[in-house]
Amino acid sequence: MSTAIAPGAVTEALQLEMGAKEPWPEDAEFYQPYELEQILLPDNANCLSVQAYLRMCDLNFNLRQRSNAEHMSPSGKVPFIRAGKFVIAEMDPIISFVEQKGITLTEHLDSSQKADMRAYMSLVSNVLGNAEAFVSWNDDTTLSEVTKKRYGSVYPWPLNSILSWQKRGQVMRRLKALNWSSKSMSDVLNEVENCCQALSERLDNQKYFFNNRPTELDAMVFGHLFSILTTPLPDNSMASIVRNYKNLLELCQNIDKEYFDRAHATPL
Repeated sequence: MSTAIAPGAVTEALQLEMGAKEPWPEDAEFYQPYELEQILLPDNANCLSVQAYLRMCDLNFNLRQRSNAEHMSPSGKVPFIRAGKFVIAEMDPIISFVEQKGITLTEHLDSSQKADMRAYMSLVSNVLGNAEAFVSWNDDTTLSEVTKKRYGSVYPWPLNSILSWQKRGQVMRRLKALNWSSKSMSDVLNEVENCCQALSERLDNQKYFFNNRPTELDAMVFGHLFSILTTPLPDNSMASIVRNYKNLLELCQNIDKEYFDRAHATPL
């Protein structure tokens, strides 16, 4: 049985493909929650990953911090970009949009290396991303002392409590579907340790993961590890694990210094 595709969906897909081939707009906008008072560890990791990727591609954008960035996003997740007539959310769709413009960080990789890169990106997303969500929303101390306060900081009472409760339910349903909600903190930290060890072994003594030229894997690893290292939490066990890997620390410092317009890398 064939499935009919709505004409509107076809038109939208064609418009997106055609628009993606236009030059990158000088007035592109990058949307995320407020960095100092609102953004949480998982969202900060994702936003930094995409920012690093766009900077590695030498693409200009204007940073827009909005209290309702999550609700403005077409996918309900941050970050998202507005490029000309198009609004694209999350790292993979943004990478695809940029690559359709002929801009890529992987032209120096062969097919085997590209598959290897995607496997490591999946590892980072499935381990570090889930660990960040677990710590933020499933650890009682972090939930009460950090997550609820920051997530609800831009809303009046009782809306702040209601939205935090709804968000926690959404995150916990996702963690349960991925068999993460029943893990102990020790289990989560072991997952983080194994992930960092695998990344450290792959990086070895190189500046970047592949041929000493940055790829989206470097951007993603930077986003997650830098956020873990610099986000104050009641329990900084994840940051302590990352600090055991000197080459991962150096990767974060190099990217921070080279692509974020700082005279000196942020001390980690």
